[in-house]
Amino acid sequence: MSAARRWAEALASWAIPTEILANAPQDPWAHRVGAFVRAAEQAMGRDSPSFRHALEALPVGGTVLDVGCGAGAAGLPLAPPAAWIVGVDQSEAMLKAFAERAGSLGIAHDELQGAWPDVATELDGMADVVVCHHVLYNVPDIEPFVSALAERALRRCVVEITAEHPRAWQAPLWKALHGVERPTRPTAEDALAAIREVGIDARSETWSVPMRLHNVSHAERIAMIRVDLCLDEDRDADVERALAAHPPPEERDVVTIWWDVPSK
Repeated sequence: MSAARRWAEALASWAIPTEILANAPQDPWAHRVGAFVRAAEQAMGRDSPSFRHALEALPVGGTVLDVGCGAGAAGLPLAPPAAWIVGVDQSEAMLKAFAERAGSLGIAHDELQGAWPDVATELDGMADVVVCHHVLYNVPDIEPFVSALAERALRRCVVEITAEHPRAWQAPLWKALHGVERPTRPTAEDALAAIREVGIDARSETWSVPMRLHNVSHAERIAMIRVDLCLDEDRDADVERALAAHPPPEERDVVTIWWDVPSK
């Protein structure tokens, strides 16, 4: 079986059982714009392997394409030296947050709404560096996705992804509150194998970051986990007990995957 097929099948195993999802009061997979805004704010001035590898390839006055930009955590900290950041996202609300933050920082920017790689052909020109942070676990068909990233880069692509699925740590909570076993794959290693299978000479670096759940209030943490677990507010006490028994880790491993592209 190809690495891309293994990736797709492993991602498919993350589907929430139909009977649980049907009774969920909120979409457990919905992205919270506020969380992305906080992440973008925290990213400014922060050093990381992902930013370093992007900066290495960025000329003064260069351009950055941020795919799955959210509120701009991956792309906006690269200006300067970048002079122009283009954000791509499926969510209109995310792109609005990206544009507002870029404008408040005085960073020249543009936005394109749509799913990658479907909208890749709508871009005008290429970017010196293409960045894509914390998107791949939402991408079943990984080969055309990363190939389109490479095709739009003049110098380098930098992808950031958690070492394990971002919700892998919740497995004991699902077992305790639903009696459901959750998957353990895919992982960043699976993504790297699929990327190399395309013929991309990708390298990787693993590092650690604090778990963001520890930066929110106790009440907000309970509410966030409750939504992830497809539960109503009347189960908050159950969620609290399960979290006490199986707390989120203090840190999580993150993997930076990067590759240079041939001169174009």
